[in-house]
Amino acid sequence: VMRVWVYMLRCADGRYYVGSHRGEDVQVRVWEHNAGLHPTAWTFSRRPVELVWCEAFLRADEAVAFERQVKGWSRDKKEALIRGEWSSLPAPAARGRLTGQ
Repeated sequence: VMRVWVYMLRCADGRYYVGSHRGEDVQVRVWEHNAGLHPTAWTFSRRPVELVWCEAFLRADEAVAFERQVKGWSRDKKEALIRGEWSSLPAPAARGRLTGQ
């Protein structure tokens, strides 16, 4: 079963980017962002980027739904996620996560 990662990057300008990646190692995707492989990508002009949070999902549909949910969150709520303050987040946020990965 291939993992689907939802991840958050802190960009050089201090903004956050939320994305997803299918594969065993989310660091591969972080490297791609920093290497600038996609000149039209939102992160291209905001490099370097730093991985500040990630979580693996077994089901792609749950990963995509969570990615969309997090993209709509305020900066404060994203930072609560980074700090692992699950109690301040909506209940569905923890569903489908592969903890300890």
